[in-house]
Amino acid sequence: MIQWIMALAHFEWDSDKDAENQRKHGVSFGRAQYAFGDPQRILARDISHSRTEERFYCFGWVDGGILTVRFTYRASAIRIIGAGYWRKGRKIYEHQNSIHR
Repeated sequence: MIQWIMALAHFEWDSDKDAENQRKHGVSFGRAQYAFGDPQRILARDISHSRTEERFYCFGWVDGGILTVRFTYRASAIRIIGAGYWRKGRKIYEHQNSIHR
């Protein structure tokens, strides 16, 4: 599902949103890119936020935890919209990868 995303190597984001995300969630968008490099990452459609454009989630292991990254694809780039270590993302990742705690 959505594997075409990984063929792309270019990331971008709004610097003001990045600063806000760092204040609110303690994660920079530069660091959020690493979730895409997890070989066990999960990519999923973000149905609830895909009103004006299609949006997605990437759930991946970064810095000792499961990072959830919300993103879209614009003009040949992965545009990061938000990122954080959220319980729901961890649950999805652990379920899909058969990790039991």
